[in-house]
Amino acid sequence: MQENDRDLLPEGLGDRLPQQAWASQTVRRAAHDVLASHGYARVETPVLEFEKALAHRMAGVQVRRMFRFVDPVSMRMLALRSDITAQVARIAATGLAQAPRPLRLSYSGQVVTIKGDGLDPARERLQLGAELVGTDSTEAVAEIVELAIETLRAAGATGVSVDFTLPDLVDTLSAGALPLPSMNIEAVRQMLDAKDAGGLVDAGGEAYLPLLYAVGPFDSAIERLAEFDVGGVLASRIAALRAIAARVSGKARLTLDPSERHGFEYQSWFGFTIYADGVPGSLGRGGTYSILGQTGRNPEAATGFSLYPDPLIESLSAAAGEERRLFLPLGHDREVASRQRAIGWVTVAALSEADDALALGCSHKLEGGEAVAL
Repeated sequence: MQENDRDLLPEGLGDRLPQQAWASQTVRRAAHDVLASHGYARVETPVLEFEKALAHRMAGVQVRRMFRFVDPVSMRMLALRSDITAQVARIAATGLAQAPRPLRLSYSGQVVTIKGDGLDPARERLQLGAELVGTDSTEAVAEIVELAIETLRAAGATGVSVDFTLPDLVDTLSAGALPLPSMNIEAVRQMLDAKDAGGLVDAGGEAYLPLLYAVGPFDSAIERLAEFDVGGVLASRIAALRAIAARVSGKARLTLDPSERHGFEYQSWFGFTIYADGVPGSLGRGGTYSILGQTGRNPEAATGFSLYPDPLIESLSAAAGEERRLFLPLGHDREVASRQRAIGWVTVAALSEADDALALGCSHKLEGGEAVAL
């Protein structure tokens, strides 16, 4: 490393300066206040665990996204967490295995991946969310979707929209109504996800073409999906989607893309992606999944969501107004200063005669027991 490279950070990692750190804490505090008000108890998890513990609780977790290394104490493989959901699943299956169900848990913390996602180079992100363990009923899913919307709005997002999907749609259809050779299933999934009609036909999925058009605003898209479901295989899913949409109607714009798979590693029959106006890309995902038991068997149903609010934090920090900062000169009355903090002032006390109020970012100075504008 060259002499002038000593303070560089690795690609995709960065500091939060004071204004960004303030916005981050504001978002986390607002989110956890909402989650706690709905009965979701907060848990905290370690930043690294044994790789096996992170990988085997939920089918579909991508170990290749994790930083891994050997623990010099146990000589076992460790991994930095890339998704806190898997850790919450472990807690539910072990330390809280005997807790009454449904079990409501919330969390927040930093996660790290080996590389960024798509065009986003960030490799460290804040993840916060909630998990409802012990059920994946329509009522449970509706609660989670509604809670995700409320949490995001409380954190400062506006113009929230939610896109519903059915992550295991191809598996469900190919197992009965629209059979596919096992070797073609993954290709059909990929072509549907890419919205590639020609590729879908080439992959042997011509019968799946109508799914490419069951996309868009929820009310019209769900009708097209119902028209496609001639045999009624998806009837229960469609009814569930309608019920969930009715629960959150008016709280967010709703769309449907039943074959969307991007970002859904372990979700089962239902998934959703959440967006907000003025923020590029998605702010999170959620859906139903299964938590595997100690032996990889006896799965327990669960549903939840994860938000990745870093883009929201950036927009909030950029739009934040000036903080009221009160300069306290040497020899100031400490009781007066305490009262000023109690009514909302941020105080900055002088440590020497050389301290300059303006240079320290203060807008006011304490004079004669009053805050005087500079």
